[in-house]
Amino acid sequence: MRKLVAEIFDPGTRYEYELPLPSDVVRALELDARFNTLGLGLVDGTILAVAERRRIYRVLTTDRRDFGAVRLGPRLTRALELLP
Repeated sequence: MRKLVAEIFDPGTRYEYELPLPSDVVRALELDARFNTLGLGLVDGTILAVAERRRIYRVLTTDRRDFGAVRLGPRLTRALELLP
């Protein structure tokens, strides 16, 4: 885990860290309700909301079950590319 965190914050990598906006929290709640069988919760929902807002569909995660099942975008048709 420490190695991953160090890599994320290394200026030589291409990962980005972004703080959520209040509107992202609202969208996270909407996504959690839409995909209620997954039980996304606030953290996963917020990650999805930020990705959707920024139109970034490559997500670094080990949670393939939830993130692989979710679709984003206006019509909820966009799948995520999961890394690593």
